[in-house]
Amino acid sequence: MTQSQQPLLTVPALRVRQWLNEWDDMLFESAERRSRPPDCFYLFSMDAAHLRALSGIQRRTLKGGKPRERDLGIQRQHDESRSDEIGRFVRNGFPWSMLNESQRRSGRFDDLRKPGWLPTAIVVNILRAEDQRPEGRVAKADLVRIEDDGHSLASVLLPTGLSPDWTPSGHRPIEVIDGQHRLWAFDGTLAEVYELPVVAFVGLDISWQAYLFWTINIKPTRINPSLAFDLYPLLRTEDWLERFEGPKVYRQTRAQELTEALWSYEESPWFRRINMLGERGVGGVSQSAWIGALTGTFIRRVPKTGRGAGGLFGAPAGSDELVIPWNRTQQAAFLIFAWQRLERAVKETKADWARFLRHDARARSNVPEELLGDPAFIGRDTYLNTDQGIRAYLGVVNDLCFSGADDLRLNGWAPLDTDRGIDAESIRAELEQLQDQPVAKFVARIATALADFDWRSASAPGLNEEERAIKLSFRGSGGYTEFRRQLLSFLGRGRDSVLKRHANRLLLQIRSRRR
Repeated sequence: MTQSQQPLLTVPALRVRQWLNEWDDMLFESAERRSRPPDCFYLFSMDAAHLRALSGIQRRTLKGGKPRERDLGIQRQHDESRSDEIGRFVRNGFPWSMLNESQRRSGRFDDLRKPGWLPTAIVVNILRAEDQRPEGRVAKADLVRIEDDGHSLASVLLPTGLSPDWTPSGHRPIEVIDGQHRLWAFDGTLAEVYELPVVAFVGLDISWQAYLFWTINIKPTRINPSLAFDLYPLLRTEDWLERFEGPKVYRQTRAQELTEALWSYEESPWFRRINMLGERGVGGVSQSAWIGALTGTFIRRVPKTGRGAGGLFGAPAGSDELVIPWNRTQQAAFLIFAWQRLERAVKETKADWARFLRHDARARSNVPEELLGDPAFIGRDTYLNTDQGIRAYLGVVNDLCFSGADDLRLNGWAPLDTDRGIDAESIRAELEQLQDQPVAKFVARIATALADFDWRSASAPGLNEEERAIKLSFRGSGGYTEFRRQLLSFLGRGRDSVLKRHANRLLLQIRSRRR
């Protein structure tokens, strides 16, 4: 049978009409490549290899000195590494696709393999016989045709002889508007049939294609990070989220759970005081900032240099180089305890900075202090109620406990029961057990010592120029590191000999890394 005698390949489709009567009055200009668009598009699925064979991409280019308004390409340059990653995702899902080659070869992550679904449609334009492109027109035999009943059903007629190796005699009949990296992931090594959903316009002018690409990829407002983190609990039953080493999402997921525990546990100093959705005009440090603080401290990786403290909740600690086997309920209880002790210590301190903030707050408000809370801890002019302050305190507690892991017998705090999630009753029980652990007394000493540190923010009234300059140094990209260094220096000059020894050891490590 010759190619011309082979039967046409037919794909069933749905006809989707999207056109408002008021659009009839809009200005459509063929000369500006904005001719009147079709009043419908089509939905269907097609084998990825066949769709790739039919498709070409108009890419933006600076070659040839072509004026930008005459460059008909709408796609950015193809990033092969991105298509390769999508190809890995198709084969073995997420998070396998994010692992590096050595991790994939190690065999340690084989249980992370998952199906790699691509449910988002590839958006294309089907060229008509009269559509002209710089490279020419589509040959008559290569055209993709649509037959519809004028209502809701249609058929997509594909060129005869279509195969993954098919080559047109002229211009390819389909233009990819959005989805080039997904489509080019099917490079011939994915031999099995894998269908992709397709949204197909017919004869859509180039300017409209650019407009559509822009509205799909650029215009939508990016999701608020705190709101995105708030979706993670929906995945808590997934075993792959329990794997601590690996892609960043694991650490973020654990940080989100711990942040929620700090926010939801009634005896936590941060009960209902974290801005969980990152809403504007709502007080409190955002959930996103808390997650960043935890992933940068307690859930931090071991430094690549091998020097310095890793995260107490995941990095090997102490001379035995073991990961501390605390489950997430214990981790939540430990963080709540650390903040409870600092809140208590700040409330009890007679340091000038705290007395000044309380006096200033009373002068500005008629609300009783017991209703306001301690202005030195949660007021508007204390760093303890900011991203920088919470990360600094978490960082110092983590690093000091990491440094003193051998003496603190951290492995001796065994969980009460199999961890099935974080709840108030389990946290309360673990807090009771924690009270008797050496690390509890150590954290209490840290909190007591740091309560005397001047936690006033740069915006606090009454600071002199030198004090304000120090406070301003806690902002910006290097602010976290500088704030941590200042706290360690404060402890290194303090009266507690144990804290002093550990703090000065950490300061020496910081100085050695700077050399």
